[in-house]
Amino acid sequence: MRIVFCGTPEFAVPSLERLAAEGGLAIAAVVTQPDRPRGRGQQVQSSPVKLKALELGLHVYQPEKLRSDSALDFFKRTAPDAVVIIAYGQIVPPALLEVAKFGWLNLHASLLPKFRGAAPIQWAIAEGETKTGVTVMRIDKGLDTGPTLSRVETAIGPDETAPELMRRLAELGAPLMADTLIKYARGEVHPVEQDHEHASFAPIIKKEHGRISWPHPAQKVYDRLRGLQPWPGAYTSFRGQVCHLWGRPASREKAASLGPAPEGTIGQAEQQVLAACGGRTWLVVEEVQLEGRKRVSARDFANGARLAPGERFGG
Repeated sequence: MRIVFCGTPEFAVPSLERLAAEGGLAIAAVVTQPDRPRGRGQQVQSSPVKLKALELGLHVYQPEKLRSDSALDFFKRTAPDAVVIIAYGQIVPPALLEVAKFGWLNLHASLLPKFRGAAPIQWAIAEGETKTGVTVMRIDKGLDTGPTLSRVETAIGPDETAPELMRRLAELGAPLMADTLIKYARGEVHPVEQDHEHASFAPIIKKEHGRISWPHPAQKVYDRLRGLQPWPGAYTSFRGQVCHLWGRPASREKAASLGPAPEGTIGQAEQQVLAACGGRTWLVVEEVQLEGRKRVSARDFANGARLAPGERFGG
């Protein structure tokens, strides 16, 4: 069975490795995004998928756009039985959906139809979900609207961050994709239409999503903090400067001992720095990074800032 593998980031690498090792499958080509400047130094780098493909001795094709005559010609000449696409980074044009007998199979990092879109892992955590998973679906012309073939569920850890969950889901998805692809080709699994009425969306993460809303309860602030790592993180303002925070909700006992306070108020108790949130809850602030400065412990921040009584974050 000849396949083309399309993918770009680290999330897609475990599936590429698994498919390359699977008997009965032949990866005719790996399609990934062009080499681009990345990081602070803006040095041109290859994608993680390209690096792995070269390590495995696979042919790599890097079109600037899938929506081009040259890309369509490439897929027609390659004539794959199926195309596996995982976090590639471009929308597949309708003309390409017809080039493979078994279509385009996508590994999506949510339990579809929940969290369709670009950032399902981040939003699952940020919205306080306690479980998520990976779904193999056959791509159609919509945004993650195609019929599903298989899925695996997993619990989200109470302190798990987006990068941690991403690594777990990538490993969960690799065997699922390989097994589903083979069984689908044999006619042993069948597409199931999604329940579109229960769909939710996970839009592209923007910087403004990281701004802390202090009227939210501390748990919701914490969920955003975990879900929006490593970028944009959770941030507020302090004395007119952007201020990134790391922390966790205070216990009920601790919150009760502090009592109510205006949202964003900075408190100190038992060598801890805390911030008042909605619903009479408090966030224990563990680390702080002021704009243009190093990340430091909350205690060092408080000592350096010489906090005045009633001073607030986000004010």
